[in-house]
Amino acid sequence: MKLIIETQVEQKYLQVKKGFDESLFTKLSPPFPPVKLLRFDGSSKGDLVSLELNFIFFKQKWTSEIIEDQTNEKEFYFIDKGTELPFFLKKWTHKHRIIKNGENAIIRDEIDYQAPFMLLTWLLYPAMLLQFAYRKPIYKKIFN
Repeated sequence: MKLIIETQVEQKYLQVKKGFDESLFTKLSPPFPPVKLLRFDGSSKGDLVSLELNFIFFKQKWTSEIIEDQTNEKEFYFIDKGTELPFFLKKWTHKHRIIKNGENAIIRDEIDYQAPFMLLTWLLYPAMLLQFAYRKPIYKKIFN
């Protein structure tokens, strides 16, 4: 299943790129499930990000590897791929794009995920949409 969310911000794309750090990652974590950051190497190829999701009665580990990153005159992006996923996900790829838009930038999240079975993939869509829509006002507050 593919999900795309865009947020226009009022900073230059290379300035926004500098702000994509551990502090931002922590601020983007939604209220539920609570997230504990276990490891954050950065957003360059080969870096790892690992976290623990707390679902009250049980915890799940989620680790992603940055498999690609690039900066050019039009955009910066990096792609994280899930290597250790919670039970409800079979596949996870997330392309984080910061696209030049005149003097401003567009932050674009392109998510491709799959659950262990198709019905769950569809059932997860509203939750995924909410999780990433939650980021929009945070991006605007930080990068405006």
